[in-house]
Amino acid sequence: MPTSRETILAALHARLLALPATALRGEVLPERVPAGGLLILRDGEPGEPEVTLSPLVYHYQHRAEIEAVVQGAARDSAFDTLCASIGTALAADRTLGGLCDWVEAEAPRPVDLPLEGAASPKAAVIPVVLHYSTADPLT
Repeated sequence: MPTSRETILAALHARLLALPATALRGEVLPERVPAGGLLILRDGEPGEPEVTLSPLVYHYQHRAEIEAVVQGAARDSAFDTLCASIGTALAADRTLGGLCDWVEAEAPRPVDLPLEGAASPKAAVIPVVLHYSTADPLT
């Protein structure tokens, strides 16, 4: 049976799969960026939880990351559209179907990704904070 953390990350990945860009999870950057763009979900860090006693509950603010990459002549507008589509997908259900308390994306942080033999892509890391609680940090 998957842990709460894995269930939430899988739900976030499923949300990204519904977008027009290719969505991967934990993969390396491929040599070619698909025409619709590329999203790679990184599991990130759950961080130190806040703990409440009686009943014992661990409250996490898990920081996952989405690497967003586009390439081509209209890469600026394609990148803007891709980021907006991520925001819209997350805003449609901030609890991922009730799996977590709140999901919130932060502003994209640009990164340089030189690809050999190809036009330079436009890329950024988009932090996504997943707020959830669990009775055990290992489940």
